[in-house]
Amino acid sequence: MDRTSNHIRNILHGFFLSVGTTIAEPSTILPLIVNYFGGSSLLVGFFASLLRGGAILVQLFAAFKAQSYPLMLPFIRRVFFIRFLAWFFIGVAIILFGDSYPNLTLFSIGLGLFVFSFSAGFGAIYFKDIIAKIFSHKFRGKTMAYRQFFSALGGLISGTLAAIILEHFDAPQSYGYLFIVSSFVMGFGYIAFGTIDEPIKTEIAPRENSFKKFLHNSLQTLKADKQLQVQLTTFLLAYGYLLALPFIILDAKEKIVLDGIAIGSLITTQMIGAMLSNIVWGKLSGEGKNRLTANISILFQILAIVLAFEASTIYEYMLLFFIVGGAVDGNRIASGNLILKLAPPEKRPVYVALQINIISFGLFFSLLGGVILHLSNYTLLYSLTLAILMISLFFSFKLRD
Repeated sequence: MDRTSNHIRNILHGFFLSVGTTIAEPSTILPLIVNYFGGSSLLVGFFASLLRGGAILVQLFAAFKAQSYPLMLPFIRRVFFIRFLAWFFIGVAIILFGDSYPNLTLFSIGLGLFVFSFSAGFGAIYFKDIIAKIFSHKFRGKTMAYRQFFSALGGLISGTLAAIILEHFDAPQSYGYLFIVSSFVMGFGYIAFGTIDEPIKTEIAPRENSFKKFLHNSLQTLKADKQLQVQLTTFLLAYGYLLALPFIILDAKEKIVLDGIAIGSLITTQMIGAMLSNIVWGKLSGEGKNRLTANISILFQILAIVLAFEASTIYEYMLLFFIVGGAVDGNRIASGNLILKLAPPEKRPVYVALQINIISFGLFFSLLGGVILHLSNYTLLYSLTLAILMISLFFSFKLRD
C-alpha cells in the first residue's frame, strides 16, 4: 500500500480530469452555453444536474456487479474510453450544428452530458474500491488532498485556457473548441490512472442471485447502521448549495459585465479557493478530523450564499466563488474518507454505492432551483438554500470520526 507511483498517478488523474471538465463548470460556463442557445433557467438547472447527477442511475447496479470483482482496473478503463468519446462528441456537435440548429445543439449537449455522467456511475464504484485497496486510511486522506490541490491547479489552468479561447473565438465555435481540446487533455489523466498498480482483492462478498435480492440486503444494511444514516443525511443536504449555485452567474450577468476575462477570473478564483483549502483539509484529514472538515465546509457554503444576496461587483463574486471552491473540496474529502472508514472491506462497494446513490440526489437540487427561479425570484431561491444548509450543519455535528 501507499506506493509513490500510485500516489503520483492518482494526482495526475485528478489534475488532467479537472483541466478537462472545468471547461463546462456547472456554476459558470455551462449555464452561459445553455443560455446562449436559448435554454431557459429550467434547462440550465437540468443540464447542471445531468452533468453532476446522471451517475446515480446505475450506482447500485454497478456495486451489485463489482462486489465479486477481484480487480477493478479493466472495467474502469472501459469507462474512461466512453467518457472521452462523450465529451469529444459535445464539442463536435456544437461546431457542426451551432446557431443553425440550436435545439439540436442543446439535445446533443444533453446527450453527451448524460453519457459522460452515466458512465461515471460505474467508474465511481471502481475508483473508490481501487483507492481503498492501494492506500491506507490516513495516507488516503493525504493523497486525496494532494489530488484535490492539483485538481484545483488544473482548474486554474482551465480557467485561463477558457478565457483565452472565449476571447479569441466567437461563440458558438469557441464553446465547441473548449470541449474538443479538453477531451484530449483529460485523456492524459485517464491514461495515468489506467496504468495504476492494483492488488488483487481477497475479501470478496459472494454476489446475490438477483439484483432484487441485492437491493433488499442493501436496504437492510442502511436500516441497521445509524451512523451511515447520519452521514447520508448530512451530505445529501450539504448539496443544498446547488439549489442556487448554477444561477448565481446568471444573477451576476444582470449586475456586472461578464466578458471572457471576467468569466475566466471567476473560474480562477474558485480553483484558487479549492487549491488553498486543500492544504487545510489534508492536514485535518491526516489527523482523522473529518467531522471538523465537514463542519467548516458547510459553514463556508452558508457564507457564500449570504454573499450572493448582496454581491454587486466582480470582486464580491470572486470572493463568493473562492469560498465555494474551498467548501466543495472540503465536503468531498470528508464524505469520501468517512464512508471508506465506516465500510467493512467486503461490503465496501455496497456502502460506497449507498452513499453516492443517496446523496447524489442532492445533485438534482439544481433542477429544483431552476423551477423555483422560474416561478419566483433570487431572494426566495437563496433563502431556501440557506435553510437546507443550516439543517445539514446541524446533522454534521452528529458525525463520528
